[in-house]
Amino acid sequence: MSDTASRVMLRAKLHRATVTEADLHYEGSCGIDEDLLDAADMREFEKIELYNVNNGERFSTYIIKAARGSGAISLNGAAARKAHVGDLLIICTYSPVADSAVPGWKPRVVLLGEGNRINQIKKT
Repeated sequence: MSDTASRVMLRAKLHRATVTEADLHYEGSCGIDEDLLDAADMREFEKIELYNVNNGERFSTYIIKAARGSGAISLNGAAARKAHVGDLLIICTYSPVADSAVPGWKPRVVLLGEGNRINQIKKT
């Protein structure tokens, strides 16, 4: 019998991303520097879950590309009410993983430092 059961697992995470912009009047989404998207294997228009370290807010939106090398993390539209410039976020994507693959599953984790520069990339 084939293994068809699956679990939704963390696929990728940008850890401690600093909000650089919050624009209530821009079309809703989260702009993320293309270098960070590449490092985390995230894609434009992909759904993301965001966790604000500063205030405990949890919300979801989708990704739009921000300029490569800019360090930008911009919250737009309704998401702009969930964080202030300077707040730290954890930005995650999730995906279904077959139960048989769960024991060896390793998400991609990108640890960020000042200016949203990459400190480390790891498969935990």
